[in-house]
Amino acid sequence: MRQIFLDTETTGLSPDSGDRVIEIGCIEMVNRRLTGQNKHFYLNPERKNSEDAVRVHGLTDEFLADKPVFAAVADELMDYLAGAEVVIHNAAFDVAFLDAELRRLGRPPFAQCVSGVKDTLLMAREMFPGKSNSLDALCKRLEVDNSSRTLHGALLDAGLLAEVYIRLTRGQDALVIDTSEGTGQVLQVADIDLSSFELIVVSPSPEEAAAHEAVLADLDKVSGGKTQWRKLVA
Repeated sequence: MRQIFLDTETTGLSPDSGDRVIEIGCIEMVNRRLTGQNKHFYLNPERKNSEDAVRVHGLTDEFLADKPVFAAVADELMDYLAGAEVVIHNAAFDVAFLDAELRRLGRPPFAQCVSGVKDTLLMAREMFPGKSNSLDALCKRLEVDNSSRTLHGALLDAGLLAEVYIRLTRGQDALVIDTSEGTGQVLQVADIDLSSFELIVVSPSPEEAAAHEAVLADLDKVSGGKTQWRKLVA
């Protein structure tokens, strides 16, 4: 299964008000192994950043001035994403911006160009109801090292999301071990027939049995004769 972990940075919060995508980061995973075949774009939004947005991602108008516009990378990006399941944290936000960019070029909506979109924010809310489920909160809860995340960055955040996703979806039948090269090894754990094992019963010594009876007597006294152990073995 091919999955792409995607994140964007933008000039603001509202594509309907003309805010644009300025950075796209994509991390590829195939069969739960990071492949290292990633994509990263900085984009000229052809408009000014909001001050609040710059405080979040640190990408200034001056830095973006010589970067390509979205139209120049659209073919490369969408060919890369074609046929993959795309995993995004708070997918509604990123997809709304990508849809707006694609609409300007007369292209189909984002969801029609990929095999599916999975939102890890919705997954986390089901698993951890009532708790903070931001990417930073999930990194802390799932012990993913995000110490390098002083500012938001699309490629960095996509990589963190991939690690968070592995931990959110890790089953008891497989362990994924990440390496420094960005690849993983999968260890399959074989099923064990427990019926083949003989259960060894160790009887207590007279001293141990007497000590146990003394404890039960104390419990009977404190609980008014409601000790459950005696009822279970009767």
